[in-house]
Amino acid sequence: MIVVELIKMIRRPRTWLIIGMLVALPTLVAILLAVTDLAPRPGTGPPFLSAVLSDGTLFPLAALGVVLPLLLPIAVAVLGGDAIAGESQTGTLRYLLVRPVGRTHLLLAKLATVVAFVLLAVLVVATVSYAEGRLLLGRAPATGTVSLSGSTLSQQELSWRTALALGYVIICMLGVAAIALFFSTLTRSAIGAALGTIGVLVASTVLLGLDAAGALHPFLPTRYWLAFVDLFRDPILWRDVVRGLEVQLGYLTVFTLAAWANFGTKDIDD
Repeated sequence: MIVVELIKMIRRPRTWLIIGMLVALPTLVAILLAVTDLAPRPGTGPPFLSAVLSDGTLFPLAALGVVLPLLLPIAVAVLGGDAIAGESQTGTLRYLLVRPVGRTHLLLAKLATVVAFVLLAVLVVATVSYAEGRLLLGRAPATGTVSLSGSTLSQQELSWRTALALGYVIICMLGVAAIALFFSTLTRSAIGAALGTIGVLVASTVLLGLDAAGALHPFLPTRYWLAFVDLFRDPILWRDVVRGLEVQLGYLTVFTLAAWANFGTKDIDD
């Protein structure tokens, strides 16, 4: 079942259209930076964007900073919201369950498909952005890349820290995927499930800007999304990275179990 769902995901034009949209914005940013030679001042704009004119190898990180706050979560919400609700809306859910496939197995297959999409999307964005950074933006200094703390990182250090950052971003999106999957079990409308997920993320962002909600800040899903920046300090600041992992794994566990509990007793004719 998981293999079948993965093949369906890969073959759907929608998958590649969404990934194309994710790649398009960083590409536009790279072109504008290359043409104008104007980057944001240090400390402003998405992470690392102010440094890419002097070191294009940092552009994959800047690209993640561009797509992570909005486009990537929306893409995950759309795919996750369609997982169960889309099958129910088109009338194919009943036929899927007629086969000797348990509801738990189907739910895990759908979750695995969304996780695979997140992995594929992040890797494609990072790969394309790396090529654009090398071709259009500044070349890495011969002495190495300067960290956010002012020290110099070798190419090897930059590579493994970038890999950690990519993994961190992927895990951050797993929490979004679980929330979307839960909403997908509540409704027959894929759009409704996606909008519900986006509503949770918007509410989280609003609460982060509200001092009165300070006690909730450490538990909000969007709180630590950009903590991957701390992986490029010397030494690495692990506190927010670890907290971000704990929060996302918490959302992944709670909402996956909630989706399982609801889907396990759901009347598919509802």
